[in-house]
Formats: sequence, structure tokens, C-alpha cells
Amino acid sequence: MKIFYTDRIALPLPEGHQFPADKYPLLLQKLIEACLTTHCELVLSEPASNEQIQLVHNPDYVAKVINGKLTEKETRRIGFPWSPQLVERSRHSVGGTIAACRAALEDGTSANLGGGTHHAYPDHGEGYCVFNDVAIAARALQVENSAHRIVILDCDVHQGNGTAAIFSGDSSVFTFSIHGEKNFPFHKEQSDIDIALPDGSGDEIYLEALKPGIKSAIDLANADLAVYIAGADPFAGDRLGRLALTKAGLAERDRQVLNAVQRAGLPVAIVLGGGYARQVEDIIDINMQTIRLAVERMHHDHIQ
Repeated sequence: MKIFYTDRIALPLPEGHQFPADKYPLLLQKLIEACLTTHCELVLSEPASNEQIQLVHNPDYVAKVINGKLTEKETRRIGFPWSPQLVERSRHSVGGTIAACRAALEDGTSANLGGGTHHAYPDHGEGYCVFNDVAIAARALQVENSAHRIVILDCDVHQGNGTAAIFSGDSSVFTFSIHGEKNFPFHKEQSDIDIALPDGSGDEIYLEALKPGIKSAIDLANADLAVYIAGADPFAGDRLGRLALTKAGLAERDRQVLNAVQRAGLPVAIVLGGGYARQVEDIIDINMQTIRLAVERMHHDHIQ
């Protein structure tokens, strides 16, 4: 199993931000220390090209991001100040998801240790999302005829509004989102399937809603590839989550999604989405659970 990562590109962050920038290098280090590389390969992601990014995003918006010409309002909406590092990290995040999708088609399962930037629209970014990596990857694989139909299984706590808007009316990409009903974004778009949960929903409510929702999405999508956004932010200790899942509940979420795609014979690329717990170690634990379950499942399948 190939796991793609972005090199340690530090982002300048504004005061009072809630984005745990240190989670990426810590997660990578934890993966190495845990010896998970016995059954997988860590691969440095390549940056996405302008041409790839413009499969989804307007050329004017892409140029403004790359050249540092975003307005103060546009920058504030994204949540990060502009910097060359922001551009490079965003390019690599998209490139990692494209590569993970290609690897999933070859190997069955893959992951990108970033990605899931599902709030980005064609003409603007928001909610810590500059470019919509999953949408770009879906379009890139369609253009190169690697996959024709894609299902996006978005289990980040926030609705994938940018993704839903991008693929509205497009039957070749099926969008599923399970999220907090009253959480950001406050204006929701219409996914193909939306499951909106009340504040404080815990393991039982979440998992009971997830299982039939995932099955319906996979059945209706008739896809060649699944992309799973495995957000850590439904966790009870998340500052921006407003749900109440335990780590055990999130592991069961991962099992349900991985079981469903396996039963359908679908290759799956995993991206990690959001995570804003007060203790960064909690985010790392949840992300590690997701990767570990995927690696173990793939290794088990290969020795059957």
C-alpha cells in the first residue's frame, strides 16, 4: 500500500488560529516509528500542475493564489495568510491525492496524509481549503481515462460544500456527506446524499446513520473508484466538531467504510480531512487508526 505525504513545508499561521499545523510531520514520524512501512511504502508527493488544478478551478483564481494577489477578504475566507509555502503545500496536497487515486486503482487501497480540502469552490477557497484536491483528482483520473465514475465518501464533520457544488448535476461523480447539521458551512450545498446530524451525536447515532448511507451511496454511484475523506473532527474532543464520537467509534466508522468498499470490489483512496482536537496527539491517534486499519486490511487481503 502506498502512502503519500507532503514534505515538511511549514505554514505561517495567523494569531488565534485553530489549525494544528504540526499534525502532519508528527503523523509521518509516528508512521515511521510504528513500523507500518513493513507493509506499505511512504512516497513523497509531487506537486500538482496548473493544468491539473484548472480542471476544477478558474484560471483567474489559480493565478491569484499562485501570484499572491488574493484580496484581504479572499485570504480571510481561506483562513491562512498568503505565503509561497501555502502555494507549495496546496500543490503537493492535490498532487498527493491524485497519486493516491492512481495507486488505489493499481493496488486496491492507498492514502494521502493530507487532502480532503472539500470547502474549496472553483472560484474561491474557504475553511482552510485552497484547492479542492479530491475534486481535482476525480477530474484528473477522468481526463486520463483511468476512472470514469467516482464516489466521494465524505466523513469529515463539516459538509463538503465545495465538492457538492462542483459536481452538482454531474452523474459521473457521486457525493456523499455525513456531517454536523448546524456546523460550518452555515450555507449547505446539496450532495447526492447528505446525512446531517444534531450537535452532540455520539457513536451509536452516527454509526446507525452511516451504514445504510454508505451502502446507498456505493449502490447508486456504480463507481470505478472511491475516495474516503476520513476526518478526525467528529471526535468528542474536537474544538470545531460539535459531535461526540469516541476513538473507538471513529475506528468503527473506518471499518464500516472499508468493509463497504471491499464488498463492492471498489479501490479506495483515503485522505485525512480535518482534525482540530485540543491535544494534537488525539488527532494523530485517530489518523493512525485509519491508516493502520487500511494497511492491515490490505495486507490481510494479499495473503489470503
